[in-house]
Amino acid sequence: MISAVVVDDELLSREELKFLLKETGEVEVIGEADSGEELLECLKNKKPDVVFLDIEMYGLSGLDVALELLKSSEPPLIVFATAYDQYAVKAFELNALDYLLKPFSAERVKITIEKIKNKLLEKEKYKD
Repeated sequence: MISAVVVDDELLSREELKFLLKETGEVEVIGEADSGEELLECLKNKKPDVVFLDIEMYGLSGLDVALELLKSSEPPLIVFATAYDQYAVKAFELNALDYLLKPFSAERVKITIEKIKNKLLEKEKYKD
């Protein structure tokens, strides 16, 4: 089971994404946050495989948070989940695994889950 944290300042978007992730049967949402600051606090106690991260939030943006996460020795995978396509290039420069655009579709979320599974398998292979 893939562990995930969902970060979005819009409750409805968080709820929609959590529902779609649960529907895959392959993801357990172990936390959620409505800001970058709240996520960083959450990650002191949780070590998710992946963070689904909105970009436009009050306080720290998702891009700022990604920069902070990448300072960790073992950062979680990052999937940006946003309504704004203009940040895609910057997101991939920050090693984002994927970029989901709102409104989310079940089919697109499934594709992202496959990418996450492949990346986690790859990480395990190189750990040994």
